Amino acid sequence: MPESERIMGLSKYIVSLPGTTFSVASMVVLSFILGCIVSAIQPSAHHSALYNVVYGGAAGFLIFGLTSIMSGAVTQPMINSLEGRHMKMKQSMFLSLLSMLIVGFVYLIGSLISSFSIYSYTIDALVYGCVIIFAIRILVLWGTSNINFFKSLPAAATQPTLIISMVIVIVSLTSITTNIGYFSILALLIKIIIASLILVVAIYSFVVIIESPMKRNLGVGGLELLSLFLAHVTEGSNALEGLFEDMGEPIDTLIGITAFKGKDGLKAIFLSPSVHPGPVGNIGGGNMPTILANTFDTFTMVSHGPSTHDFNPVSTKEVYKIEAVVKNALKTMKYSNKASKFFRVQSGNAKIGAQFFDNNLVLLATMAPVGFDDMDFGVGLAIINLAKARTNVDNVVLVECHNAFQGDGGRILPGNKEVFELMDATEKLQKPDDQHSLKVGIANDPMEDVSKEEGVGESGVKAMIIDVDNQKTGYILLDSNNMVIGFRERIIKHLKELGLDEAEIMTSDTHFVNALSGGHNPVGRKSQDIILQKVVECTRNAMKDLEDVTVACELSKIKDLKTLGPTHATELVTTISSIVAVSKIFAPLIFIIAFLSAFIWIFYWAL
Repeated sequence: MPESERIMGLSKYIVSLPGTTFSVASMVVLSFILGCIVSAIQPSAHHSALYNVVYGGAAGFLIFGLTSIMSGAVTQPMINSLEGRHMKMKQSMFLSLLSMLIVGFVYLIGSLISSFSIYSYTIDALVYGCVIIFAIRILVLWGTSNINFFKSLPAAATQPTLIISMVIVIVSLTSITTNIGYFSILALLIKIIIASLILVVAIYSFVVIIESPMKRNLGVGGLELLSLFLAHVTEGSNALEGLFEDMGEPIDTLIGITAFKGKDGLKAIFLSPSVHPGPVGNIGGGNMPTILANTFDTFTMVSHGPSTHDFNPVSTKEVYKIEAVVKNALKTMKYSNKASKFFRVQSGNAKIGAQFFDNNLVLLATMAPVGFDDMDFGVGLAIINLAKARTNVDNVVLVECHNAFQGDGGRILPGNKEVFELMDATEKLQKPDDQHSLKVGIANDPMEDVSKEEGVGESGVKAMIIDVDNQKTGYILLDSNNMVIGFRERIIKHLKELGLDEAEIMTSDTHFVNALSGGHNPVGRKSQDIILQKVVECTRNAMKDLEDVTVACELSKIKDLKTLGPTHATELVTTISSIVAVSKIFAPLIFIIAFLSAFIWIFYWAL
């Protein structure tokens, strides 16, 4: 499995958190139940079982539930006041709930062991549990909030401090010897401080060691990257773009432009930018197909040109550089009313749909139904140059249809056999002797009732029908990140039943739809029948819109587009992959030693 695919797989651990009400209610109920269970394990000799259960439940709520709720309420404003990543109350309360469950479980085990022993381990178990959650809270708050390590300590200490303080208050105010028992406050504090120091040193050492490769290679901390990514996922923040801008490098690339003019002026624009719509969500060019299309007043289709994640724009503002190039090109493009019929050439698994527009050529490349993913820019450039030399045209607009999902393993890179299949297919291109006038019809359905979780982005589906000498060809574009294998063929079958002679189904490769679980979300996994119905209806509407048009094409250069670049994109993936690999070995080792040392100190060494 490629390194980038392994890293994307880590996103399955990112889950949606329950609301504040759920966490608070859970803390109330579970803490009361915990107190009842512990009271039942160690019943008092002086009171009835019912009294012990009631008293135990109340004590459990006060010690664990109330203090955890208070901690959740206090932690959120503490973190937000430090101007790190904004923390929501539901996140703070869920952290308190998780911490309460951990310390409650350790306390329960200590009480259970104490019931079979002449020595009471309950207070030691409580201290150990508080030390554990202190360490966990440091890791979570420091790692996700983008704040200084030492600033995270007070917020991390709120819950264990409140729990211990409540225990001291209850034991001091009650005349009854509880299951916790009496203890020396001084000895208790010494236990807590030393054990906490052990874990603090372990955590700090661990993070410094695993962060050093990223800081050395990319000049950015791993925790900063994590916190900014979480800010994007949970809040829609684009702060991660600032980090990418520092890492980015300028490139020159190409964009294929095909424009159609009707009776009322410019009717449609068909774009194929060799710029990758990534990395994710709204970050960088993640939603580029929609953002770019919306910059034009005219119906605009933004397909996927040959490009990989190396060509991800570092920020949304870079997309507007593409807009400027297109608008400048539109001012000088020369229009013609000539077009050839659509035809295909094939070699091996490579299929290329081709259509000439006067002395220009549009190519739609696919390997479907064999799975494939991004086509490297160098491969695309080689195909463009070969097609230009083979047909002697002025411009070649190449689209990588992105319509058969295989994953990162399906990328078309220099040296792959798919490259030679595509080149061999390109060699078969021949310019027809005759061309004809053309008609174009367009339609768009944003598919607002189909969510991005179902694989469809904000632009929905766009259909363009090109009619040349009574041959109707459908250019169908779904705003999606690739397509389930076989779905393309199913759509084409239904479109031909409408009366189309030819059709190609493309996806924009938008990363706006990326699912958190596993990082991939090709269209067709969910709601396939609904999406098919929408595509068919949109195509039908486009067929009703046919009118005589003229057409122009141009292959324009985009200069100084700031992207992650081949160097930093590879470095980022490789560095994260190495950190994950090292952490799998180093983390268990250092934390087992630290937790074992704290355990020995609390239960055996301390007085």
